[in-house]
Amino acid sequence: QVQVVESGGGLVQAGGSPRLSCTASGLTFDAYYMGWFRQAPGKEREAVSCISSSGSSTYYVDAVKGRFTISRDNAKNTLYLQMNNLKPEDTAIYYCAAERYYGDAFAYTVRRCLGARLTYWGQGTQVTVSS
Repeated sequence: QVQVVESGGGLVQAGGSPRLSCTASGLTFDAYYMGWFRQAPGKEREAVSCISSSGSSTYYVDAVKGRFTISRDNAKNTLYLQMNNLKPEDTAIYYCAAERYYGDAFAYTVRRCLGARLTYWGQGTQVTVSS
């Protein structure tokens, strides 16, 4: 049974730099590309960042580019999101998700990631940024 669990959220002051973690079990971690997503109150869930199965390729949406860094440690079955210079508009529930990689070009996996077309999802972790 696949389990995806996020951690590391909480109440953070604007300008803060928390790091989110996501562990996945029940799957071959390095065979999955992954993404971070967020859903703010009253808004739809949106993609934040995507990473290839090896970790060598990454993608960021414009709203977080230059402030957030996605990475993964395949030996630890863990995905990370380092968030720097947080803003109140970053307040949201943050989710990670995983999808099996079948050798497609990264651009294809990014399109699927941006469309949130991934199979396995965590329950999310709340990040609240106070001004």
